[in-house]
Amino acid sequence: MLLLNIDHIPGREIEALGLVKGSVVQCKSVGKDFMAGMKTFVGGEIESYTDMLTEARQLATKRMVDEAEALGADAVVNIRYASASIMQGAAEITVYGTAVRLK
Repeated sequence: MLLLNIDHIPGREIEALGLVKGSVVQCKSVGKDFMAGMKTFVGGEIESYTDMLTEARQLATKRMVDEAEALGADAVVNIRYASASIMQGAAEITVYGTAVRLK
């Protein structure tokens, strides 16, 4: 599956199949959330949250690809990611794009 954040595939004709998306809400355990809160006193990267968001993006992307494959797509173009804080320690990651078939 070809994934691009541009709206076309250079040198190829495409047929749009429709919007596809993937979403996940993910959180850290209370212990890791507490340790992340302590990090705010000294500054620096909060690696547990970086890891959590990386995992969430990967899962959301997989869900979008699964939806595209169900439509018979060869690629997803114009991919965009969005995130939102749901509550302290939990974030939603959404990814969406246009599923296309190569001609």
